[in-house]
Amino acid sequence: MAIVRRHFLKQTALALSIPLVGCESTPSASDTAPFSALKRGDVILFQGDSITDARREKTEQLPNTSSSFGHGYAFLAASYLLNKFPEHQFTIYNRGISGNKVFQLADRWQEDALDLKPNWVSVLIGVNDFWHKMKHGYEGTVEIYENDLRALLQRTTSELPGVRLIVCEPFILPNTSAVDQSWVEPFKAYQKAAHHIATELGALWVPFQTLFNNALQHAEAAYWAPDGVHPSMAGSQLMADAWLDVLNKS
Repeated sequence: MAIVRRHFLKQTALALSIPLVGCESTPSASDTAPFSALKRGDVILFQGDSITDARREKTEQLPNTSSSFGHGYAFLAASYLLNKFPEHQFTIYNRGISGNKVFQLADRWQEDALDLKPNWVSVLIGVNDFWHKMKHGYEGTVEIYENDLRALLQRTTSELPGVRLIVCEPFILPNTSAVDQSWVEPFKAYQKAAHHIATELGALWVPFQTLFNNALQHAEAAYWAPDGVHPSMAGSQLMADAWLDVLNKS
């Protein structure tokens, strides 16, 4: 049984192009200098809303600690990096908070971002800036979203010279319990704004919407995100793999 399981893990790792520690395989070109942009001692910060929060504990908020990471893509991606590079001694935080919009990130940015002195800041934000406008009386606009996100990230690069930014595409999956087709076209403006800012500031871009659109060829939307916003176990792993792939290629 152990041999069968090991064979399965090796095959899965090869399919994802993410090698497992202890599983021998022929190195590919992409394995010759994996994650070469990361440096020993780097501090990595995940920021965002409930998708990043993933029900993490918010009392101690410790780095490199499972309870402080919740159960989402940030936990999976951080776990991979900590396992693969123990000699690098990374410090990785999750400071996502459920329900946040961009202006709420800004309200807590000093304590939950700048004071942590991160070398890498990954931000996934935007779905609440649209969702709460549709269903919760929020009066924000896509222009407010874009201006606030640009100002937040410019503040970050100004106060943390040399910081690397990772901007993640906000995403939705229609035909689910919370999201219908009426979301699709107006939400594209928020996605376009986030992409524009990433390009403008030279940030890495994680195309989550494209990722999920491709995944719909293999299973229905609810399999990946039951309400169309919050990913399932499968959706979280899909996100973590994509995030790691973008970082690996940077």
